[in-house]
Amino acid sequence: MSEPITPAESQRLLKLATYASIITAGILIAAKLGAYLLTNSVSVLASLVDSFMDAGASLINLLAVRYALAPPDREHRYGHGKAESVAGLAQATFIAGSGVFLILEAVDRLLHPKPLEAIGIGLGVMVFAILATLILMAIQHYVIKRTRSTAIRADALHYKTDVLTNTSIIVALLLSELGWLGVDPIFALAIAAYILYSAWGIGSEAFHDLLDHELPQETRQQIIQIVKDNPKVYGLHDLRTRLSGRTEFIQMHLELDDHLRLVEAHAIADDVETKIKQAIPTADVVIHQDPISSVDKAALPLFKRAP
Repeated sequence: MSEPITPAESQRLLKLATYASIITAGILIAAKLGAYLLTNSVSVLASLVDSFMDAGASLINLLAVRYALAPPDREHRYGHGKAESVAGLAQATFIAGSGVFLILEAVDRLLHPKPLEAIGIGLGVMVFAILATLILMAIQHYVIKRTRSTAIRADALHYKTDVLTNTSIIVALLLSELGWLGVDPIFALAIAAYILYSAWGIGSEAFHDLLDHELPQETRQQIIQIVKDNPKVYGLHDLRTRLSGRTEFIQMHLELDDHLRLVEAHAIADDVETKIKQAIPTADVVIHQDPISSVDKAALPLFKRAP
């Protein structure tokens, strides 16, 4: 698990990633548009359309991240973090749309072949696009590691497809120069299929977040271990977790000695909450304290210690 990160640092990194994504998409659109006009390659067109989708998705990311960073208010007591998951679904829609468009273009080119021109320029632009995308991905992967942002993870996933797309386009252009014109639209079809596959992955992850999927098992085990490390806690049950943006919402029931005073029970819960927030600084923790004798026998404890 990555080292804890402060909310201020998280905001700074998220803004860095979104602005870098928009700038990169703009540069690549200009370069690929020129390459397509010069080469007439449907594979280059595939990459150009994908960059347009990247720009649209990155703009959605920018707006979503800005909204998600807004603090809780009277109408949104749990904050605005799920805006990132909504952005992930929107990106999946964008990416799927570009995949369908490419399929139609590739089929048309298979039925009506056209010769390619200025292939050398096209190759140069694709190499430049790969290098620019790799730089952006390095920034994004660092931000994802530090913030676990759903929106940035979705953005990085389709930039990863860009690297594979541009690499395959280089192969298609080289083969087309050798006289294999049918390879160009076939590669475009393969790229479209991969884009649709990527859209499914992005959309499914965002959908799980919107449905309050549990935090990873590794995180849940970390929480359980923190509770177990407190010798005054006899048991833990009904641990419920979910992610909203970059905030982990954690709820649990602690099983405590029957004869503790309220102030003592509260102090134990406070200690557990503090330790969890030290491990997960972005967590929002709610703890209910149960006398151990009153715990419902049907409750499945995550651990049990003899009183």
